[in-house]
Amino acid sequence: MEAPPSSGYHIVAMPYPARGHINPMMNLCKLLVSNNSNILITFVVTQEWLGFIDSDPKPDNIRLCSIPNVIPSELTRGQDHLGFMEAIMTKMEEPFQQLLNRFDTPPSIIIYDTYLYWVVGVGNMRNIPVASFWTMSASFFSVLLHHKLLEEHGHYPVNLSENGDKRVDYIPGISSTRLADFPMNNGSYNNKRRLELSLKGIHWVSKAQYLLFTSIYELEPQAIDVLKTKLSLPIYTIGLAIPYLSLQQNPTLNIDIYFAWLHAQPKGSVIYISQGSFFSASSAQVDEIANALKESGVPFLWVARGEALRLKQICGKMGLVLEWCDQLQVLSHPAIGGFWSHCGWNSTKEGVFAGVPFLTFPIVMDQPLDSKMIVEDWKVGWRVKEDVKVDSLVKKAEIVSIVNKFMDLDSDIVREIRERVKKLKQICEHAIVDGGSAATDLNAFVRDTMQIR
Repeated sequence: MEAPPSSGYHIVAMPYPARGHINPMMNLCKLLVSNNSNILITFVVTQEWLGFIDSDPKPDNIRLCSIPNVIPSELTRGQDHLGFMEAIMTKMEEPFQQLLNRFDTPPSIIIYDTYLYWVVGVGNMRNIPVASFWTMSASFFSVLLHHKLLEEHGHYPVNLSENGDKRVDYIPGISSTRLADFPMNNGSYNNKRRLELSLKGIHWVSKAQYLLFTSIYELEPQAIDVLKTKLSLPIYTIGLAIPYLSLQQNPTLNIDIYFAWLHAQPKGSVIYISQGSFFSASSAQVDEIANALKESGVPFLWVARGEALRLKQICGKMGLVLEWCDQLQVLSHPAIGGFWSHCGWNSTKEGVFAGVPFLTFPIVMDQPLDSKMIVEDWKVGWRVKEDVKVDSLVKKAEIVSIVNKFMDLDSDIVREIRERVKKLKQICEHAIVDGGSAATDLNAFVRDTMQIR
């Protein structure tokens, strides 16, 4: 393989092979090379993902390399998430080692997704420094780091029907939180195993040389301060790792048909709905949402992946149902007045950056905790579902009521939420420019690890 530039540094980026992990890793890489032409980045993906992203625009000094697919074809991500996780964490190390062996010169540093804990051992064995890249909130990291406290207090596992509403305030850096909002907490085999694998990634961070958070200090100051005292390695809060560079470069390049539709809608009148690309609500719940949108009379834009055609037939003519859209561009459009979100961390960051208030509908993993931050800590959204029971449906009538209230621009409560989220948007904008907290930390990471000034 070709060597990196003689005057520069060679970064190997190893993301977890899922959209919500690949995207922030790629956004970080684009930020790293945007002001440093001396950096070459080798971005490692499975052959499956190479096919998905090979044609995406990227700078010349980011090159894609693939390793063989290690996930059995029957382990589709949504149907067997646990099997998917286990395959990635146990079978990717060998092909990654083989890839490193083919480089003419060793990497200067490996930036790896925290869940791929085995990269730390690979780097340490080869005397290559590694930076752990955490793609979820710092608050979620703190919950996992201190998870034994939940066990010691008898709060893990928890019967959500009986104790889900109980609040605890002993997790460092985390304000009072319902037990229902902690991750993987109901004691099922799948959740226990997911938690074990997640905690293994957290454990190995202490053996890495650097830790990167895809957050902004001002959004999670208490959690980040705690982690800086608890962990001995350097920590950098490098910003949101969302594609705002493309937003700045092409603010009006909206040629897709859905933008023509958005342009025709009144300011703040449209609710944007996305339940993410990985997990989804039950079919029964999705049908309740679709029927509610039809009855509500509120204009909507819904990204529904493979169900778009079926749901469009249910929803009627008040909006659009798409399989995909440029989410950050859509959220930044003036017609968007609300974001119904599963509260994945990437979507949470994009909604905050765009200054759009939330209707939260979390499903699993870190999403309930992100929802809690949105609703209780930042106070920029409402929960669609207050009931802590896992399998209970939110019925059509409830959804119609909350959507209509949330999209009422004349409501004092709604105006207050919109003002608060605008302030968060300003915090994000200030953090990523020169002198801001995120820009300062990102520059410090480059300076400290690559010695490029």
